[in-house]
Amino acid sequence: MPDVRDFKRVIIGIDPGTNVMGYGILGVNNNKPAMIAMGVVRLSKFESHYLRLRRIYDRTLELCNQYMPDEMAIEAPFYSKNVQSMLKLGRAQGVAMAAALCRDVPITEYEPRKIKQAITGNGAAAKEQVREMLRHILNIPESSMLPELDATDALAAALCHFYESGKPAVAKATSWKDFIARNPDKVKI
Repeated sequence: MPDVRDFKRVIIGIDPGTNVMGYGILGVNNNKPAMIAMGVVRLSKFESHYLRLRRIYDRTLELCNQYMPDEMAIEAPFYSKNVQSMLKLGRAQGVAMAAALCRDVPITEYEPRKIKQAITGNGAAAKEQVREMLRHILNIPESSMLPELDATDALAAALCHFYESGKPAVAKATSWKDFIARNPDKVKI
């Protein structure tokens, strides 16, 4: 496993869940990403939802202390017909974010479709496709891949953040007048 100190930038990815939380640690040097670690936190052994939230907070804090990430990428809760499940997932995401904020780690949320699009080119890709693309992109041996898709989803969130943060900022025009003022070369009279 690579040492976190070997990287100029470290991104932690989190796939929040109330049964299983995935995490992935991505290191970046010379604009090249590499997997440092990934894994899952199993929460089903805790009967109380509140104890699960405490474990998510504690483990996220431990990961932040161990890997000293510069940034966090976290998967945003997706719309579900089951409101209670969505609320529980939002709580899980919130406590993971709170742990990162305790260590002054900036956070960016990404919709699941955005993450899949960034990794596979298809926002509706299956989790298995995401895992395989990660393996190829990051040159991860098949023997190093965990069977848990929550871990690869978290690593995918970190890689998506790496891609997104490397894009140049685009100033958006608020009106036609603003657009013309910013782009005089694109106006023909």
